Amino acid sequence: MPEKTNISSTALRIDRNTFETVYNMYWEKVYAVCYNNIREIEPAREMVQDIFKSLWERREELELENVNNYLIRSAKFKTFEYIRNKVSQQKHICLKHEGCSTSSNCTEERVMFNNLKEKVNLLVDTLPCRCREVYKMSREQGLSNKEIASALLITERAVEYHITKALGVLRLNLSNYSS
Repeated sequence: MPEKTNISSTALRIDRNTFETVYNMYWEKVYAVCYNNIREIEPAREMVQDIFKSLWERREELELENVNNYLIRSAKFKTFEYIRNKVSQQKHICLKHEGCSTSSNCTEERVMFNNLKEKVNLLVDTLPCRCREVYKMSREQGLSNKEIASALLITERAVEYHITKALGVLRLNLSNYSS
């Protein structure tokens, strides 16, 4: 079991041992923040995983003054992002259903929509890792290029490149779906 040290009092560089210590000390607290804000077990677990994954991936660039504050702020941001995306999806679904009620071929449209959505998801899963990550942050999470660049520690130009590449793959493979 890792030795409990006061890791929140000085600037901290993350290495394997420090990461394990931070994870063991804070994962429950981070999970509690996520769960208490959204009241959903699996999404809260995924958020905790994403937060610590990001911490590990950014370990060489980060020098944390207060690990507790950083992790809690990250958890609050993740839950806000989740709630914002969920509300946006619900609004979209409501609008779609409103339009559907006046449509005579609602079932057919729904089937076509689900087929298209499945095809898009399969295509997105074939994209290179960074390209897929950028595309999902942009299109599924609704983040701006600047927010994505900041979160992934890449340039906005790189974000634009990945989005353009992803959209090109989708256009090429979905050309038979255009009306």
